[in-house]
Amino acid sequence: MKSQLSCGEVDEYDPSGLVYCWWRSAAKFDECVKLKLDLPNVSTLTPRLRVLREMERLALIAPDGLNELRHKFLSYRSGDFWIPIGGIQKGGMDIPPVITILLMGFSGSGKSSLVNLMYSVLSRSGLVLFAQTSSGNSSHTITMYMEEHNVMRSLQSGFCVYDSRGFNYNRVHEGLEELSSWMSEGVHHNQRCLRSDDCALMKNDAEIDDLKSSPKYVLRRVDFAMVVSNIAEIYKALKAGDSKPLDATKRLFSAPGLRKCNENPILILTHGDMLSTEERLDARLKICEYLGVSEISGVYDIVCLTEYGFPAEECDPVTAYSIAEAIYRALLISDRGHSPKKTFRDWAVLILSCMLCFIASFLSLLADLCSRLGQRGQKLKM
Repeated sequence: MKSQLSCGEVDEYDPSGLVYCWWRSAAKFDECVKLKLDLPNVSTLTPRLRVLREMERLALIAPDGLNELRHKFLSYRSGDFWIPIGGIQKGGMDIPPVITILLMGFSGSGKSSLVNLMYSVLSRSGLVLFAQTSSGNSSHTITMYMEEHNVMRSLQSGFCVYDSRGFNYNRVHEGLEELSSWMSEGVHHNQRCLRSDDCALMKNDAEIDDLKSSPKYVLRRVDFAMVVSNIAEIYKALKAGDSKPLDATKRLFSAPGLRKCNENPILILTHGDMLSTEERLDARLKICEYLGVSEISGVYDIVCLTEYGFPAEECDPVTAYSIAEAIYRALLISDRGHSPKKTFRDWAVLILSCMLCFIASFLSLLADLCSRLGQRGQKLKM
């Protein structure tokens, strides 16, 4: 089935009507259908009905919306979505040459699979895999390096996506420290993601690592972050009485430095096809409630490949459009969050502040030293 078919058209050929409109088998979907006849006050709707309406919105826009977003991405250049505010012209803003979107999450959440989906949907690469996905517990299939991906496969693409190594639920603090360095110092292609237990693993590949981690790669400032979470893993853990995955996800989602323009990072929920319809909806509501975010804004339920292994655009236009809209939202927020360029006066004030801090520290150290020498002299006299 091609993406040009809407959900209603697919229903005529598929009796179940659930090839990708999975939410239509929900217990209260009939109430959602009745809401189409009038314009209810959204604030009075239950969270479940709001999610169902959001999925219907995506299904309605997906057939035509995907091509429209593709066209915008092809012509997009960094800063195109910038809006003049604060009385500063665009030339006075610090706009990077390429907007960098960072994918992060815990191991097995589907970040690399998500990158392959972006290639498939945005550049129509088919089943060609550009990012190596992990399978099983083999260390050779884990993303050990930061990988820069030009998902549009265009020499003039105004944005790129970075795939990162997954964090560990048992060492969240270590992951947050690594994330903090990415956000403050930037990232570059083939940057090594070393952890405390990787010493033995990396010794055999030391020469290869040096070649991969070349300083010639451009250092990118992270402009926006997407948190990728395995909704099936979190939900099954909650049913078993284990809240560790959900707690760890909240700590990652709420990490300082991830908010841009007072906006939360985008939450991508993966592996939802491993749950039943009711479980899938219930898991989304519980996760969003625990994270303290809206269940319909900035949250996307995405399955990277269909159960038959086909790209989402061919069999699941809702998923295809969802990932495109997530990127579009990330670019809009990124271009809204650019800061003014530093002027000569700003640099002069910064240098002067550093000099004063240095002088103050030196005088404080000198005063402490003199105080100790004075106390020692008094003891000798006694």
